[in-house]
Amino acid sequence: MPDEQMAHPGAAPSGATGPPPPPAPSAPPARPLDTIDRSILHMLQTDGRASIRSVAERVHVSRANAYARINRLIDDGVIRGFSARVDQERAGQGASAYITLKIVQNSWRTVREQLTALPGASHIALVSGDFDVLLLVHTRDNRELRELVLTRIQAMPEVLSTRTLLVFEETGLGPQPQ
Repeated sequence: MPDEQMAHPGAAPSGATGPPPPPAPSAPPARPLDTIDRSILHMLQTDGRASIRSVAERVHVSRANAYARINRLIDDGVIRGFSARVDQERAGQGASAYITLKIVQNSWRTVREQLTALPGASHIALVSGDFDVLLLVHTRDNRELRELVLTRIQAMPEVLSTRTLLVFEETGLGPQPQ
């Protein structure tokens, strides 16, 4: 396979004509977080089920203030949602892998939509370096992983190549429950 020069996936292919794509909508500037906001974030990352009352008590503010701060963090997009940390193996997803993808230039949005729809996809990132996309997947077993890679991902016309890295052991580095 000849060496390819990979520009940023969002860049227009060489020789492309026509106007450049419209700029992505910009998010409002982030408000600075104070120590109370950071303490609230840490608490909710550790225990997303913490009550407003317990949050307020631990950061020494009123319940109304804690409630308002959490809502502001949600409205500002700092908190994007609440979820459970899942032990994938105990949940029947015994095979995990990082899959690297090289994609056709300027196809990131299309590829992202297709990857998001894949069963078992848990993290997708557009990255720089030797490949364009890093995808973390969890499947029931290696057979299901093979099918996902060979029949779903490699069948996408925008995907030029893939490399699969099996995960032997995982350790989450986020805040641990107290």
